Amino acid sequence: MSIDSSARIAVLGLGIIGSRAWTRLMEAGWRGACWNRTPKALAGETATPEEAVMDAAVILIYLKDAPALREVAGRIQPFLQPGQVVLNHSTVDLETTQWLERICLARACRFLDAPFTGSKVAAGNGQLVYYLGGDPVLADALEPLLAVTSKTRLPCGPVGAATVIKLATNLISACTVQAMAEALAITTRHGVPADCLIQAVAENVSGSPLAAMKFPMMVAGNFETHFSLSNMGKDSRYVLALAESAGLETPAIQAVSRRMAELCAAGLGDLDYSALAKPYLS
Repeated sequence: MSIDSSARIAVLGLGIIGSRAWTRLMEAGWRGACWNRTPKALAGETATPEEAVMDAAVILIYLKDAPALREVAGRIQPFLQPGQVVLNHSTVDLETTQWLERICLARACRFLDAPFTGSKVAAGNGQLVYYLGGDPVLADALEPLLAVTSKTRLPCGPVGAATVIKLATNLISACTVQAMAEALAITTRHGVPADCLIQAVAENVSGSPLAAMKFPMMVAGNFETHFSLSNMGKDSRYVLALAESAGLETPAIQAVSRRMAELCAAGLGDLDYSALAKPYLS
């Protein structure tokens, strides 16, 4: 099996990531159709997901969460054809990933578990990182397609493994940004300039690309959405479900998940998840 730009594709979900992935694919010469629940007026956009997947060799899904994925997958299921390939790039719970694989197998389709890391800027520049769970031969065949929107494809094991890895990395990001928000608040409330903390962290083992990106946003009170608080909160709940199913206690992500839920309830859900610092700015 080999996939190249002569194959028709379908992209379902045109949010921050999906819309940029679709644009890059079109610019690279791939053709097909796209769909979003709220129309985006993009080239190739169809009125329904059913229409979008017709005659597509590969279906790429970038939906918000498990309920959205299950609803759309239920709609397109009767229209899936033997031999089609379905890639799920949405971050969902493990049970939903496995459920989608079963749907694909029942329709004689091939399935790849392929969530990503990287936000708005990375998507626009084709610098996402895909975690891949499933048949490595299928993943290799899809390399020309995945390379358009990503810089790295990381094999993780069978279907479901990539979902676990994606949720585990988001656990780290969520807890780290909450810790950064607290550290910044303590530093500035004691009269120490925020720039001093930023420089100190950059020279410390705690420094990271995440810290370099989010600290300036927090200091400026600029919470332009790269990855929303509501999405990170949703992912934290999927992490907690993984922990519970494994019989594990995870107090750090439990506390941060609760904090994110509180801030989403206060109306901050559509902001970037660096808005964990917002309550300290008043």
